[in-house]
Amino acid sequence: MVSASGRRVLVAGGVGIDTIVRVPSLPLAQRDSIHVPPVADYVAHTGNGVALGLLALGHRPRLIDFIGADPQAELVHERYRERGLDFDYLVHPSGTRRSVNLVEPGGRRLSLYDGRHPDSLRMPRDFYLPRMRGAEHVHLSIVPWAAELFDDAAALGLPVSTDLHDWDGSNPYYHPFAWRADLVFLSAAALGEGVFEAMRAILRAGRARVVVATDGAAGSYALARDDGIVRHTACADPGGPVVDSNGAGDAFSSAFLHAWFEGAPLEACMRTGAIGGAFACRFHGTAERSLGLEELARFRQEQAAGRG
Repeated sequence: MVSASGRRVLVAGGVGIDTIVRVPSLPLAQRDSIHVPPVADYVAHTGNGVALGLLALGHRPRLIDFIGADPQAELVHERYRERGLDFDYLVHPSGTRRSVNLVEPGGRRLSLYDGRHPDSLRMPRDFYLPRMRGAEHVHLSIVPWAAELFDDAAALGLPVSTDLHDWDGSNPYYHPFAWRADLVFLSAAALGEGVFEAMRAILRAGRARVVVATDGAAGSYALARDDGIVRHTACADPGGPVVDSNGAGDAFSSAFLHAWFEGAPLEACMRTGAIGGAFACRFHGTAERSLGLEELARFRQEQAAGRG
């Protein structure tokens, strides 16, 4: 079981600002102007979502990344002071990453991602290595510099998780993450019927113990190295209306990791991940509300009673 003080997790990369625009439908109508509700900026992106999710579940994540010296960075600092998240960063002149996310009334989204940092950017080893030495688990976002951290994580004997997001199954950029992580998350969005072959390919070519694919309203799938059985888990009941799917995948990952750290069976990890993902869809924005331990306990009780 996880100790009362939680697991020490180094989350490498993945903080930025989402500008969320609520639109009447996707795809957008071909018009010059569309009136929308107020547009809002949120502290967001994948590492942010995983780190805040783990923090809310009682763990001790530390997020490291590059940001800018800009108004967007000030929003990041304010949020992490408010939540109490340990955040160590280096400033890069290209600025803080941005996204514009279009969200339709049912919660479906289209993300326009501005990564802005050059692909050649690398995090100095003397910056990340002391922080890695203090961790019990490493979660690597798929930013270019994070791929360089696998060797040191392996040398320290640290397990690594990653999220390939909407990988198409062939883009070689993702291979270091897919082949070298112990626990691999991905989205089925770009894979369609090829999702199971992509999951099997990760197990064949890499070292992953488990590969997990999320598939929106269709639920999620898991494939474990020790038995090769594809397990399906339905979506959890969110306990309220679905308004925004931004951050749902990261919420799934952090909740899954929480159960994984507890030593729960794979099926229980999947159900816990489903709870985290469903909970995130109840709130506008990205990681504005993270599933807490009391809420997780309540959802687990409802599942056990056959209502989740």
